[in-house]
Amino acid sequence: MTQVNSQPGVSPDDPSSTVHGEPRMTRLSFESEGVPLVAHLFLPPTHQEGERLPALLVAGSWTTVKEQMANLYARKLARLGFATLTFDFRSYGESGGDVREYESPPRKIVDLQRASEFLATLPQVDGERVGGLAVCASAGYMAHAIAQGAALRAFATIAAWMHDPGTVGSIYGGEEGVRRRIERGEAARRQYEQTGEVEYVPAESDTDQDAAMVGVPYYSDPTRGNIPAWRNAFAVMSWPEWLGFDALSPAPRITVPSLFIHSDDSALPDNVRRFYGAVAGPKTLHWAQGAHIDFYDREELTQPAAEVAAAHFHAALR
Repeated sequence: MTQVNSQPGVSPDDPSSTVHGEPRMTRLSFESEGVPLVAHLFLPPTHQEGERLPALLVAGSWTTVKEQMANLYARKLARLGFATLTFDFRSYGESGGDVREYESPPRKIVDLQRASEFLATLPQVDGERVGGLAVCASAGYMAHAIAQGAALRAFATIAAWMHDPGTVGSIYGGEEGVRRRIERGEAARRQYEQTGEVEYVPAESDTDQDAAMVGVPYYSDPTRGNIPAWRNAFAVMSWPEWLGFDALSPAPRITVPSLFIHSDDSALPDNVRRFYGAVAGPKTLHWAQGAHIDFYDREELTQPAAEVAAAHFHAALR
């Protein structure tokens, strides 16, 4: 059990050296419960035909598509010697799914399990050396997937969002705020079941208090997360599943080597410490500095985080 404190830009020695040039990307697809999911595979520019690499499944925040923070980290880690796979979860981006922009933790957990299985079968990948990197909300999803047997031999999170029923109210206006959103979500579900009509609110807004997120500038800035591949929408029926999700509960069942990169200015830092403390396997807590959403795309945070993660995975996936 190791805890490391650092400043941005400082990381432990990395057994790999950064590969110059852009990773090679291939568009792939696989299925999760019969729904087609679209993926991107990134390979180091030096990859040779027939070479089988350690590989990482990379997933981003809730409501997002692969072209946002997932692809950013996947490219960085490919330059650090890994095959990396990102994908659009069901109902997002290029993937299938009946209700669009539907944030369903149980479905996303299954999608991660199927993605890990798919990644291990690729000819460029050493199927015995596959790990998972999760940014923000996908940390809880990936933790559940690993605890349920996903084919991931190592785990890392960056700016993990890990709420549970006891702490979710601190984000969403206390018991009243949570109750109001759940009731609205249940009403939206009934409407969908009766009429087929899906109620949406913005995923992010500077002013709309009904939006899923209010005042999160990454999503409103076209030079950051507000990209054409992403739709600024949130299916209201998602609220009961999201607010009832317990990201902390799988920690005692995590036995693979795990790394947690976080900061005091990232979401729910005490919950990350709680999760870390309950993890059963080898673990490292890397405490950095920086705002939560800046770990999504700011080079001064993302590059050091990628390097720390790469060192962890190179050691764990030998």
